[in-house]
Amino acid sequence: MAGPQHYTLDRPSFDEPVKLLIVVAPYYKDIADNLVAGATAEAEAAGATVEVIEVPGALEVPTAIAIADRKSNFDGFVALGCVIRGETTHYDTVCNDSSRAIQLMGLQGLCIGNGILTVENRKQAEVRADPKDQNKGGGAAAAALHLIALSRKWGRPAQGIGFKPASENILLAGDIKKDPTA
Repeated sequence: MAGPQHYTLDRPSFDEPVKLLIVVAPYYKDIADNLVAGATAEAEAAGATVEVIEVPGALEVPTAIAIADRKSNFDGFVALGCVIRGETTHYDTVCNDSSRAIQLMGLQGLCIGNGILTVENRKQAEVRADPKDQNKGGGAAAAALHLIALSRKWGRPAQGIGFKPASENILLAGDIKKDPTA
């Protein structure tokens, strides 16, 4: 039985190069590899360059994104990993905390596609990660690309950092207009 069809936005296009960082937690290596393959293919189809880094688990993904944002020049980020429900409440902690951290960074202006799968069993993860099936890695990359496009559309020109040259702050005698009522 096939699942419902979902609407997918057209791939955004860019005038300037896009640089994406894919941060993946390869705890379930085969699933992570499929997520990365889907994300990489989507990013490259949009003309983006991609760098991939691995972190130990889903809880470290947001921290790695925050570090990269502070110390590098990526336009956007793709968060990938898989959390399969186990016998303890650790599943809820990992799912909720990683998602919450990613959402908070997004609300602060980072362009992040969240492709951390949160599933009940391995079969669900395999179907969602498969680039030929649900391709959630590709979907996360597409989300990041769409956010980058919006950011660029609505972005303000950089104001510069530091002081203005003194020449910009000084009015010359010829620049001063006299009050005609004086």
